[in-house]
Amino acid sequence: MSAAQNIPTDVAHLTPQWLTQTLREHGHEVVVEHADATLVGSGQMAASYRLSLRYRNPTALPTSMIAKLATGSEEHRRFGSGAFRNEIRFYRDLADTVRAPVPHSHGAVVSESGSEFVLLLEDLAPARQGDQIAGCTVEQARAVAVAAAGLHGPRWNDQTLLDNTLSLPSAEDRELMESVLAPMAEVFCDRLTDRLTDLERSAVAWLVATAGEWLITPVRHFALLHGDLRIDNVMFGQDNAVTLVDWQTITPGNPLRDIAFLLSTSLPTEDRRACERNIVGDYHRALLEHGVRDYSVEECWQDYASSLIQAPLIIVFGCGAAQPTQRGDTMFHTMLTRSATAINDLVPGVLG
Repeated sequence: MSAAQNIPTDVAHLTPQWLTQTLREHGHEVVVEHADATLVGSGQMAASYRLSLRYRNPTALPTSMIAKLATGSEEHRRFGSGAFRNEIRFYRDLADTVRAPVPHSHGAVVSESGSEFVLLLEDLAPARQGDQIAGCTVEQARAVAVAAAGLHGPRWNDQTLLDNTLSLPSAEDRELMESVLAPMAEVFCDRLTDRLTDLERSAVAWLVATAGEWLITPVRHFALLHGDLRIDNVMFGQDNAVTLVDWQTITPGNPLRDIAFLLSTSLPTEDRRACERNIVGDYHRALLEHGVRDYSVEECWQDYASSLIQAPLIIVFGCGAAQPTQRGDTMFHTMLTRSATAINDLVPGVLG
């Protein structure tokens, strides 16, 4: 039986035997004799563990890896199956086609249903995960935005991105999204009812009223998006060196959706107000360095402002998809507070 037919959904089942088989199926002639696992990160959809490995034979493989796998109930895993398939596809097929800093993959398996997967990734220690609740500095946000240009620029308006599994949103996508958005928004507001201000409730109401039309509005430019580009999904090394992680929400679309989501949810409000134009300008210059042409900095800014709806959209869907936790609720509320203020600042009047 191959590793893909026997995929663990509990860290206890990441045994030396299973790891040996998986690594061998990915071209690594090793025997894992021992593996210890320690929980790391704060994933909302899947769990990540640091594996300390001992091999029987000499190998170039590292003795420490990060294992990411689908955990929780079958229902929860089934709900996340599309996201799990996305991440496997990114590491298998797309990571080498962009210039964004991403972890190296030592192995990637997913079940036919998508409800079970395991990724064996480069351990980025001593780099540290960003903290979405605390937010980030201006220089950290700038570093992430410039790194994202390395994702967007190489596949800018690349028609080969659009195939049977990745496509720009259609009328059917709009219908599906609208069928679940209003109920999920209601659940979101009920779950956080004691925390929400009038402005935040208005942002959710605006999302429900306008997201469908926004989703299918033709885009002038498209690229491969991360889709959930925020500080919790970034590892920071020395001198603000960044690595982008958590590739479960990849999709083609207006690339400024990533930048709008990043800045509006990860920067404290006063820092965002003071520096966002400059950061968007730095991102634009990085795009040009990756070969993008006929795209002005003013167009880039307009796309940024018109993409701010990405934040409440991901917040509402992310909250609904994640297993409820105290940190998760605080994080989603903090993100909504920041993004609602950004929308109110840059798209005057839409929130009343």
